[in-house]
Amino acid sequence: MKRGWYRVFGCVVGIGVAIAAVMAADLLPEKKSDDKALGRNMEIMLNVMREVSTSYVDEVSSDKMVADATAGMLSKLDPYTEYIPESEMEGFELLSTGKYGGIGATIRMRRDSSVVIAQPYRGTPSDKAGLKIGDKFVKIDGEDVSKYSISEISSRLKGTPGTTVKLVMERVMTGEEEEVELTRARIAIPGVPYAGYLEEGVGYIVHNDFTEGCYAEMRQAISRLQQQGELKSLVLDYRNNGGGSLAEAVDILSLFLPVGEEVVTMKGRAPHSTRVFKTKNAPMLEDIPLVVLINENSASAAEIVSGVLQDLDRAVVVGERSYGKGLVQTVMSVGYNSSLKLTTAKYYIPSGRCVQRINYSAHDGKTVENIPDSLIQEFKTRNGRKVYDGKGVMPDVKIEPEYISTFAVVLYNMGYIEDFLDGYVRRNPEMVVDSRTFSISDADYESFVEYMADKDVPYESRTRLALELLEKSAEDERFKGDVSEEIEQLKAKLKDSKEDNLRRYRQEIEDLLVSDVILRHNYYEGVLEHATVEDKAVAEAVALLHDEERYATILREQDTEKN
Repeated sequence: MKRGWYRVFGCVVGIGVAIAAVMAADLLPEKKSDDKALGRNMEIMLNVMREVSTSYVDEVSSDKMVADATAGMLSKLDPYTEYIPESEMEGFELLSTGKYGGIGATIRMRRDSSVVIAQPYRGTPSDKAGLKIGDKFVKIDGEDVSKYSISEISSRLKGTPGTTVKLVMERVMTGEEEEVELTRARIAIPGVPYAGYLEEGVGYIVHNDFTEGCYAEMRQAISRLQQQGELKSLVLDYRNNGGGSLAEAVDILSLFLPVGEEVVTMKGRAPHSTRVFKTKNAPMLEDIPLVVLINENSASAAEIVSGVLQDLDRAVVVGERSYGKGLVQTVMSVGYNSSLKLTTAKYYIPSGRCVQRINYSAHDGKTVENIPDSLIQEFKTRNGRKVYDGKGVMPDVKIEPEYISTFAVVLYNMGYIEDFLDGYVRRNPEMVVDSRTFSISDADYESFVEYMADKDVPYESRTRLALELLEKSAEDERFKGDVSEEIEQLKAKLKDSKEDNLRRYRQEIEDLLVSDVILRHNYYEGVLEHATVEDKAVAEAVALLHDEERYATILREQDTEKN
């Protein structure tokens, strides 16, 4: 316990010294009364922790005490500010860089608690060794892992690049156990997983996140398109891109804008957190028409790229309103291999607007408030079009979102799709799959319906739940006798059994089945290529790029919506 307490003491003192050093360097405003309060409160916190550590009735982990105290201290700030203890740094670095040492595969747990390959990444050790979706882990380095959790198996698969790991896998195609030896490698999850042509002259690039190196990936993707054909226009897909590195975002903007263009201003309370970012690399595509796709999950760096291109009238933005994250985080070391990810600034794009949607200054730890409409301000793009702050990035061309049914999601999350397709690929070992045209037959879908006959699906439609609530309320309020006949009629008309839902949501379930088959044969790139075929936002983007007059009119004079 003493050793742990000394570590806690060192960590607390280290944070105090760091804060004092920042103050001494005039990096924080000089407030003597606040300094005294900070010193007094730190002394109180240290005393409390010492007393709990030495005198509490049960032994208390000092590491957990620091983690809990720090989490409590940060809980009412914003969800992006967090303490990252040493034990979580590996996961944090993976999220930041997209790189780790391992075999290059995602894994999942089946309903029988076995763990199987969910997706091998192209060109990685798992892929080169021939591992397939559905292959089950039996042993790792001679140790029986058939009852291990996903996290336990994942930790054994990861390791220093160049080291070996021996696996015994039950192969999905044969049902036989097979020993495989893999050499771990440095795995880089691509931030730009797909680039291709939607049709002649119209390029399409999917950008998933802003991890380290994604600018280089984007350059390579553009180069490949230019080698494959004449790149006359481009669609950039930032849907579901949650952001990442601001520096990578600025570099990617330089691909489409002149050198020296001011794109982002970062403003914080501390003088050193205020910076102006300009493009610094020669553009590759300074003139070709661009369309950017966004949705409600496009956030942070994705909003910087889409918002800057909109503010400078360089691209037409198509889709849904983006998430609205206009905050910048800085990662700071706080000692003992731990870090603090702290929100230090807001960012502003060329029109002067900040897209931040939630007012965290009014955050009480339980509820959050959107910036009220009365405080929303109007700004101008380079061509004088109206845009607004506080609401995320509003698209120039709005596309209504499409939602998959909860029933289909339940089927997928319970593993029924993957488990059925394990048998499907065994029955069709020589199948060749074209990502754009592949579909399953009526007979294949009937086989899935038959497979689901004895499967439990814990699902009730919202309509049935509402009807049950109505019946309960009518009973409680003594109206049941008056409306019981009508309620029974509604129950009779409401067909939402498992069998009914397998018919009602057939198209969505088929889409999941088809995507999984394509994933097994043509990797994630194939899934992305297939998705473009019936994607309404992609179709709108292509139509817009073909209509030069409409494209030009939007960039010249069309305002975005305020709400």
